[in-house]
Amino acid sequence: MKFDRRTFAKLAFGLLGATALGFSPALAQDKPAPFDKPGQVKIALVRYLSTGDFFQAYLAGVESQAKALGVDLRVLDSKQDAALQADMVDQAIALGVNGIIIQHGLTESMKEAAQRAVDAGIKVVAFDVNVENPKIPQIEQSDRDLARLALEQAIKDNGESWKAGYVYVAGIAPLDRRNETWVEFKKKYSGIKEAAQFGTLDNPIANSVANQARSVLSANPDIKVMFAPYDEFAKGVKIAVDEAGLSKDIKIYSADISTSDIAAMREPDSAWAATAATNPAVVGQVSVRALAQLLAGEDPGKSVIVPPTLITQKELVEKDIKNMEELSAKLPQFAHADVAMPKWMPNPNAK
Repeated sequence: MKFDRRTFAKLAFGLLGATALGFSPALAQDKPAPFDKPGQVKIALVRYLSTGDFFQAYLAGVESQAKALGVDLRVLDSKQDAALQADMVDQAIALGVNGIIIQHGLTESMKEAAQRAVDAGIKVVAFDVNVENPKIPQIEQSDRDLARLALEQAIKDNGESWKAGYVYVAGIAPLDRRNETWVEFKKKYSGIKEAAQFGTLDNPIANSVANQARSVLSANPDIKVMFAPYDEFAKGVKIAVDEAGLSKDIKIYSADISTSDIAAMREPDSAWAATAATNPAVVGQVSVRALAQLLAGEDPGKSVIVPPTLITQKELVEKDIKNMEELSAKLPQFAHADVAMPKWMPNPNAK
């Protein structure tokens, strides 16, 4: 369905276990202005990507932290329409918001839109999109570390010499950063040969990637490793690998995690060997906290980085981790990031 350029996206509160729901927001003391009085602050989340479990959980984290702070949150979803996303920044400005979170997008379409918001006196942070503006903090998952952790596990599992299929779409900031690490690994380990590169963000992403992966596997029967550094990519590759009956012959390494990913990794003889991930709900919370710091006159830093965790198939099985809630409980480092967390900031995950 094509949205009219002046239509606001209306998204439901589809909160996932990763947000540690059921917990009451911790009451922070002595909040600085403008957070000292409830209802004074209005912020907007302007989204480019929203398909998939990661983005549902990210939204849940944004919502939970916004609620804990007592701010009015507006969600504007462009559904991968770059021009519409830029228009939505202007819509947010017209709404009179105090702050904007730009979530993903293309540099060429968002750079000027972000500058218009800054010129209007609005505080802005950007998650996984480079808007090339020194006044706008970048929220990152440490994408290079995500790729590094996954690839180091691939080396550990398969040695230093193998043929790989690689799923990549250029122009998306987090994928570009992960690609930098992939390029470095191929230089460091000369035995790694990239047999094929493919990828798409056409919806539904997993099914579209699966269609490509079928052809790649057919043309390259000697591929032993698939590096798919986005979980929707990994889902698509797994569909193709399973259909080809190659789940025991190929290993998949990815980035990001969700309950459905965990289930796929735990399947008997699953090809999905490991992923490196941050808790997407925590990343959403950090995005709101960094914006709140700006609004309070504090400096969260030019780059606000959420550290990732390596999650292997073996670990999920041995620790009997079946969902995101259990992942957070059994891997505490995954449950909360002490990032952009001044003393006055309420923690929505606190009991």
